[in-house]
Amino acid sequence: MEFLGEQTTLSFVVKMGIMSKSAPLPRVITCAGGEINLQTERDFFAYDSWHFAPARRAGDFVYVSGIIVARVPDRVPSPDTFSDSLRGAFRELCQQLQEYKSSFKDIVMLTTFHDWSAPEFSGDAKAQAKAFQAVKNEFISEPHPAWTAVGTPGFVREDGILELQAVAYSPGV
Repeated sequence: MEFLGEQTTLSFVVKMGIMSKSAPLPRVITCAGGEINLQTERDFFAYDSWHFAPARRAGDFVYVSGIIVARVPDRVPSPDTFSDSLRGAFRELCQQLQEYKSSFKDIVMLTTFHDWSAPEFSGDAKAQAKAFQAVKNEFISEPHPAWTAVGTPGFVREDGILELQAVAYSPGV
């Protein structure tokens, strides 16, 4: 598990007093119009320590909180390292969707927040957007979701390059 770029284990988090209780997993929390599924230590940590749900069902929609694409430690920043990290974020998005019996085909809206000045692309926003699209297309096919890309000067995690957020339409589950 990573916390602000630091490698963290659940036992370390408990020992340091960051989280005072054990993680009873999996855990389903019933809430207005739906539920929150906490399946992993990372989900529980986000919910218990940062007070947000990594994903949440509300009616027929599943809302997935931002997943940060971070620089790969000990590797020179490049478009390839960005693409590798982005693939990891899409795998995490897949896991979050599967917790709600949804998939990439159910995504109706993607919102991405980009640090356009990231060294991976020498500040070339179009190159970063094209690299994002290429990796996205490995995971999400037609019909394409709506997409909004927003520039930002940075993230809570100093090694963040991009943050990916999604909304999926998944009725009848």
